Amino acid sequence: MAIRTKEELTGALPFTYQLIEGDAVRLVEGGVIDEGLLSIYVNGESLATMMCSPLQLEVLTVGFLYNEAVIESVEEIGHLQLNLTKSVADVILTRDEVKLPRRMILTTGCGGGVTGQVLSESYPALESDYATTPAVITRLMRQLSGAARLYNAVRGVHTAVLGDDAGLLVSAEDVGRHNAVDKVAGQALLDGIATQDRILLTSGRISSEMLGKARRMSVPIVASRTAPTSITVELAGAWNICVAGYVRQGGMRVYTHGWRLGLDG
Repeated sequence: MAIRTKEELTGALPFTYQLIEGDAVRLVEGGVIDEGLLSIYVNGESLATMMCSPLQLEVLTVGFLYNEAVIESVEEIGHLQLNLTKSVADVILTRDEVKLPRRMILTTGCGGGVTGQVLSESYPALESDYATTPAVITRLMRQLSGAARLYNAVRGVHTAVLGDDAGLLVSAEDVGRHNAVDKVAGQALLDGIATQDRILLTSGRISSEMLGKARRMSVPIVASRTAPTSITVELAGAWNICVAGYVRQGGMRVYTHGWRLGLDG
C-alpha cells in the first residue's frame, strides 16, 4: 500500500506579534504553530479524535494504530485516505475482524489516567542487552534540537526522534508530545526502520503513556530534555527501560537501569 508521507503544510501560520526587549517594543512578522483536529476511523468505526499539528497525518495515523496495538504492520492497512479538509483519516484494514480500544478524545496535553500497575501488566519486561554511552545520548539530543524545524521557527511544538549510536534515524514534530512519538513510530514502519534496540528522545515530559508507546516499540532507552513522572519511573523499572531526563551538554539525570549507559546499578 502506498502512503504519501510528505505534506504541503509547514505546520505554522504567519502571525504578527509585539516583541518586548528591555524597554523597547517592536512588531515582528513571525508565526504561530498550527493546530488542527483529526478523527481516525477504522473499518467505519470511530477510534479516536485528537488535536495535532496538521502535517504528516497519514504517518501519525499509522503510528497511532501501531502503538495502540490495532495493527502489527503496515501490511494490515488496505486503504488510508484523508478527507479534503484533512480532518478525518479513514482506514480500511485487510481483515474484517478488529477489536478497537475504547473511543478516545485526546488533547495535545492528554493523559490517560491509567495506574502504573495496570500499565505494567500490559507488557513483560523488555528482553534486550542494548547499552550505549551518555555521550551518544547527548549527541542525539543536539541532533534533536537541529531537527526541530518548527520549534526553531515559531516555538510551541514538541520534537521526538529515534536514533542509535550511529546517529538520527527518524524525527517528527507535533503540538502533542504523544503525537510526535506516534509519528516517529509511523515513519519507522513506513520506511522499514526497526525500532527495537534504538533510543527514543523527546523534547517534552516523559509521561506514562509515552513510556507505554516506547515499550510497544521495544525501545530500551528513553531520554528527554525535561523530566519523567513517578509512574513513568515505576514502569521503566518494571519494563527494563533506561530513562534519562534533563539531558544537557553538561550531563543528565538517569532514573532507571543506568547499566544501559555504563553506570553501576
